[in-house]
Amino acid sequence: MNREPSHFSDLVQLTKPRICVLALLMSTLGYMMGITGEISGWHFFFTLLGTGLVGASSCIFNQVAEQEVDSLMLRTQNRPIPAHRISPSEAIKVGAVMGVLGEMILLVAVNAVTAILGAVTLLTYVGVYTPSKKTTPMSTLIGAIPGAMPPLMGWTASYGTVSIQGIVLFMILFLWQIPHFLAIAWLYKEDYARASLPILSVVDNNGSATSKQVVLYSIALLPLTLVPTVWGITGVVYLWGALALGLVYLLCGILLSMYQTRGYARLLFIVSIIYLPVLGSLMVWDRIL
Repeated sequence: MNREPSHFSDLVQLTKPRICVLALLMSTLGYMMGITGEISGWHFFFTLLGTGLVGASSCIFNQVAEQEVDSLMLRTQNRPIPAHRISPSEAIKVGAVMGVLGEMILLVAVNAVTAILGAVTLLTYVGVYTPSKKTTPMSTLIGAIPGAMPPLMGWTASYGTVSIQGIVLFMILFLWQIPHFLAIAWLYKEDYARASLPILSVVDNNGSATSKQVVLYSIALLPLTLVPTVWGITGVVYLWGALALGLVYLLCGILLSMYQTRGYARLLFIVSIIYLPVLGSLMVWDRIL
């Protein structure tokens, strides 16, 4: 017998926990890479807490704004708001409290730079990316900007300011997201079409533009991931690991481009999920040891 989700579980679902967990992992990566002295446990905790609350707030406001679209798509129509288990007004209140609290924590307990980046993340995700999904295939690129902020926020939290090394971390996540999201868009293009969203996979009838972008961004990602070793931040272990991961990621993109099937889109998606935490773990391990 299927049970109705509890109110608490619905509130958790509003925050898109998988996205928030990924954001926290990437913020941890940036924090560890930017450390110049001893790690303060409380400072690290408040960095993750503030980042997590801002990210959760962004996801909640996104779902409020997209409630009509979500009701039309099979993969999202059972979300708490379109399923009428949580009202938009309640979601707005919860999202506002989380956003304000997260920004206050980042400003008071971390630093002003990270708080500013957090505010930029929330505003661009909700105010720019969310409405762009209804109007342009470029929304994937737009959404990749706030999506790539967590490692930069982690970097500024520990390092104290924006630097070229932090921007490289931002760019690695930015480039990784494009093949990842395009694989998802390929798998669910009928669903996106049902909601009249002009995602690239929907407007690209023969799949050539989608597959071309997958390959191009995978190619661009590979040399960028080697930069930390070139700068002496990481060592040989990370170098060979990043090279192997990048080649596998690129190969999956090429296979999708060649055969253009759901099977290869799913393969690319699965590899993308494995790629990021392994790359990040190698980077931190080689940086600290």
